[in-house]
Amino acid sequence: MGSIHDQAMQYVYQQVLQRLLEHLSQAQKASLQLLIQRLLVAAGGIEHIKGLRLMFVFDASQPCAQALACLRAAQLSIAARSPGTFQLRIATAWQAGMSTTARANIDSSFSRLFMHDDPRIDLLVLDDGHLLPYDSRRPRSSEQQQAERQEWLLCGHLSEEAPLMANFASHGYLHLAELARQALRWKGGVDAIVSAEPLVDRKRYLAWSRRSLRNADLLGVRPIHSCATSLLDGMGELRLRYLNFLLGEEQVNVELPESDTSYRPALRFITIDDLVADHDLAQGERLGRFLGYSVDEQAFSCGRSGAANPLLLAHLQGLRAEFIGNTRYRDGIESYLQQTRHLLQRKGVTPAQQARVLNHWQPGELDERRAQANDFAQRAYGLGEAQLVCQLFSPFVRQGLQLEAFLRRCHPGMLVAVPYLHKALRGQPAPEPVVQWLVDTSGLPLVMLQKLYDREPLAGRLADCLLSSLQVRGADLRHLNVGTANDTLKRGEQVGRY
Repeated sequence: MGSIHDQAMQYVYQQVLQRLLEHLSQAQKASLQLLIQRLLVAAGGIEHIKGLRLMFVFDASQPCAQALACLRAAQLSIAARSPGTFQLRIATAWQAGMSTTARANIDSSFSRLFMHDDPRIDLLVLDDGHLLPYDSRRPRSSEQQQAERQEWLLCGHLSEEAPLMANFASHGYLHLAELARQALRWKGGVDAIVSAEPLVDRKRYLAWSRRSLRNADLLGVRPIHSCATSLLDGMGELRLRYLNFLLGEEQVNVELPESDTSYRPALRFITIDDLVADHDLAQGERLGRFLGYSVDEQAFSCGRSGAANPLLLAHLQGLRAEFIGNTRYRDGIESYLQQTRHLLQRKGVTPAQQARVLNHWQPGELDERRAQANDFAQRAYGLGEAQLVCQLFSPFVRQGLQLEAFLRRCHPGMLVAVPYLHKALRGQPAPEPVVQWLVDTSGLPLVMLQKLYDREPLAGRLADCLLSSLQVRGADLRHLNVGTANDTLKRGEQVGRY
């Protein structure tokens, strides 16, 4: 029975490989043998390929999905010619800010490449700090949702100069680094990390990582450019410091697991971007159809990142214009679209594609888009519009300096309770309805609100504040021009990332 099953599975894998090859572009087909040869060299020859363990971080972006398809083609091609092939561990980004389309693309890619039941494939996600097998039917844990909600809200409250984009880019990269750090050690570790990122992006990420670690005094003895493990360990410590800072907790030195360097002095890093990238739009769409990949036209600002959800960023800017700028929700959206238009032009996106993206925000559809954004915020973070607006005002920091202005604009009926609100925020006895109103309106527990009450915002502390130094980077880690509390985002600055 086992032999029959194995034969049936081999036939299935052959069919998957055949269909996959039919949908690769001519350039990708020509490069497939070079990709196989590069992996064989990394293994030390065809006789050792079965023992090679590779890891690939999958963020659900279209280039990443195409690279995964090429890796799968290489894995199945080797298996068709030899007794064994390499093991592939896929660490999958799975964050609250991901759109429904991005999540569907992940599941579709895995299914079309027949990865779920292949013992040579490990599919992993990070949930509440723990690695779990990928399962699209399993919702994120309540602990994970709470952690991401609190992180998002605290970033906004502490970053009053630009809460709508505060640290969203860095949050995504730190999450991916922690995902990779844990995945590379899972069940005996891996022999190499495979990357399909372009050289320019790898250089920018390395430079950003070195700068961030140096600013936090976390550069270790081993240079991070010489070993991926050293880099990821450093980023893991940086992430812990960042989370402790947000929560207002004392810095605790957490011992990260040490890598086994007795037989593997430096984790190898295999780049394949020169072999899998294909700029032929028609061929890319053909492979995308095979993978069941749907282009998320809402994810215009961060096309390379499946973790992006610009719908929420646009929504926050609309809310800022309406409630803080005292203009119109539409004015904030138009400002956001102007930034997006500059970004698309800089990326070389065709006018036709720009129109497809921007047409989603026609004036007659703003109410629908606003409802969609609120619905997504509720499902992803458990937040309503009241909590989003509260975050934009940052009414609790600096001893509640903006509390009355917030109440006057959004909750005038609570002005009579201002003395009791301050008492509750100071930790003094206060009526239970007042405490409950604070928790419901902010989306944060009272203990966190009391910590915010005693803290200063980040304005004017860009040089020595961890959160400030991280938040000034956009989706591609380019520097952002962060304005003041009363300024809108400057013309042409890059849109942030979730």
